Amino acid sequence: MTTYTEALALILAHSKRLPADCCAPLAALGRVLSEPVHSAHDLPPFDNAAMDGYALAAGDAGFAAGSEHAVGGRQAAGDAGHVSNGQALEIMTGARLPDGLDSVIAVERTEVVQRDGDTIQRIRLSEALAPGANVRRAGSDVRAGSEALPAGRSVDAAAVMLLAALGVASVAVTRRPRVAVISTGKELIDDPNQPLQSGQIYGSNAPYLVAALQSAGAEVVLCRTVDDQPQHFRQALDAALAADVEMVISTGAVSMGFHDFVPSTLRALGAEVLYHKVAIRPGKPQLFARLPDGPLLFGLPGNPMAVAVGLRFFVAPALRALAGLPPERSLLARLAAPCRVKPGMRHFLKARVEQDAQAQLIVSLPGGQESFRIRPLLDCNAWAVFPEAGDEHAAGQLVQIFPLQPGQPLALLP
Repeated sequence: MTTYTEALALILAHSKRLPADCCAPLAALGRVLSEPVHSAHDLPPFDNAAMDGYALAAGDAGFAAGSEHAVGGRQAAGDAGHVSNGQALEIMTGARLPDGLDSVIAVERTEVVQRDGDTIQRIRLSEALAPGANVRRAGSDVRAGSEALPAGRSVDAAAVMLLAALGVASVAVTRRPRVAVISTGKELIDDPNQPLQSGQIYGSNAPYLVAALQSAGAEVVLCRTVDDQPQHFRQALDAALAADVEMVISTGAVSMGFHDFVPSTLRALGAEVLYHKVAIRPGKPQLFARLPDGPLLFGLPGNPMAVAVGLRFFVAPALRALAGLPPERSLLARLAAPCRVKPGMRHFLKARVEQDAQAQLIVSLPGGQESFRIRPLLDCNAWAVFPEAGDEHAAGQLVQIFPLQPGQPLALLP
């Protein structure tokens, strides 16, 4: 039987980075930069005031409290730059600092000595002004020509803000992988408005996979439910290939039962089955194959938690590799209570991770770990991973943990 480490190595070996698209920063949200972004200009592009106040030429010595200064005008944000005549200038936050002035004192640190109506003509400093105070220097955030964002970084809201500030109209990002989802089982009903007949259940695996795949950055282009007829599964596969997908995810029909036709159908199609059965729990009958012309196929068992584990620990690493991201790193947490797991299998258990009073991560394993149970998943925020050595694990022992959903940070529970 294939180990999880061996299975993951096969997945990564066959998951090659996808080509790039060029698109506007907002359209790139959630995607991965395939090239670094270099700044065409300084940010800020000019010296500007950090607050409302008065701009002065403080030089190297600055000005003492009580010094008085003539005010020669006003500079608002958006006004064009000009050369100062040496007088102080009333200035607003973000306004360009006129040439010849180098420091700003906050308006509340001054008092007006002389005015003509609304025009301030002379001020007195109520505290000393240090040279260069309260000025945002050109390029102090990003220098012209420097790397503003590296290749391999996901485009999030913060990246969009920086790209907008730099005036970047288009970025190169890795194309979203196109994925097809096929659920098998004559018992499955997709329409929630259709009453269940004896032996039927509402299908939950396909909606879960579509939601999780979209959250992880994939584009789901086909989602079908088929009965237990191999020819209907083959028709759905043909439709997926015609849709030019990079990946197919099927659920069910991968074990050893009478209706478990996926492995034989794939071989008849000319697919290369790279592994079938992995030493894990839940989800041992996992299957991974390469279809003719290159698309990858993940055959997941039909139980909901086997599907969740398959998506999180088999499909998600492939999606990261297709996007050009490095392998995900786990976190470590201490077990809240002792537990025992069967040796010989890598176990992926639903888990709750919290912080204790010393800010250490503590992981507990709630009941309801059976692979058919869905409701307990909603009370969890992580997966706890136990190696194949298994057996007893003492309270306080460090355990690998991963956020519940791929591409999401660990969200601590209240």
